[in-house]
Amino acid sequence: MFNFFHIAGNTFKESIREPIYFLMLLCALVLIGHFPSMALFVFSEQLKLVVDSSMATSMIFGLLAAVLCASHTVSREMRNGTVLLLMSKPVTRASFILAKIAGIVAAATLFTLICNLSAYVSIYIAVDQFRMDMMAYGMFFAVIAAACVAGMAANFWKGYSFSAVATVAMAVFIPVYVAVCVATKEHPALSMMDLSMALLLIQLAVIAMSTLAVVFATRLDMVANLTLCSAFFFLGLVSGFLFRQDTGSEVLNGIFGILYAVLPNWQFFWLADAIAGNHAIPTGYVAECAFYVVIYVAVCIMWAVAVFQQKEIAGDIRQ
Repeated sequence: MFNFFHIAGNTFKESIREPIYFLMLLCALVLIGHFPSMALFVFSEQLKLVVDSSMATSMIFGLLAAVLCASHTVSREMRNGTVLLLMSKPVTRASFILAKIAGIVAAATLFTLICNLSAYVSIYIAVDQFRMDMMAYGMFFAVIAAACVAGMAANFWKGYSFSAVATVAMAVFIPVYVAVCVATKEHPALSMMDLSMALLLIQLAVIAMSTLAVVFATRLDMVANLTLCSAFFFLGLVSGFLFRQDTGSEVLNGIFGILYAVLPNWQFFWLADAIAGNHAIPTGYVAECAFYVVIYVAVCIMWAVAVFQQKEIAGDIRQ
């Protein structure tokens, strides 16, 4: 058990230390912060556009972060021989891959959490369709700059990883700023509880994507992994339309039923339309989606363990 937590912790640290991880996080936050300015003069649809864009950014960038973390910490370790070193110690293959999944899921969850918290700030910036809260807008980017300065100071004075320190600083500064916005600013014209439920579903979707990315990372390099995960993502978005129709053939209906079961239906986790229409999101629905993710993650974990048990690790080093 100690080895499990040690490997999972190291995987999480390695993931957030990667410069590409922080660069993607920075790009996502800049986009989310700028969405209110892009949605001006849209005839009372500003909040809807900001919410839709912020949720889409969190989901898509979360997918990319999960694939990159899985490729850097699983595929790379197989190529450079780190896995063989770990296998020489009392670490089983199952515990290794489970620890990798836990660490990558934690890194992707932190990534999406920071993006989701920034979505709250973006909504407070979008005062109405004709103007923005420029003070909140400027303070949001000041918070991002402060996190970058903290990372630079820690890197210069202590030699710590800039990416890791800046990411952790954002995970601390942005929630504080969200709390300040909630306490001092006028609440937007939408239910913050329902918005929290919708963002929680985005978080659950990224967890499922992260586990799937680790499964593919045991066999594929980064480009192939990203391609396959993207295919799963886009097919999952339209799986209800493609595979839930009666074709008139029992064989095709059976094949479509299998594909619908294998592909995760991401539409379950996308409730931006419900937020825009001020429809309440039942807690029971969120619980059902969470149970769906638990089942899907459990299946992916068993799949990853089975695939990794048959993996010839030494062959990757000779390539």
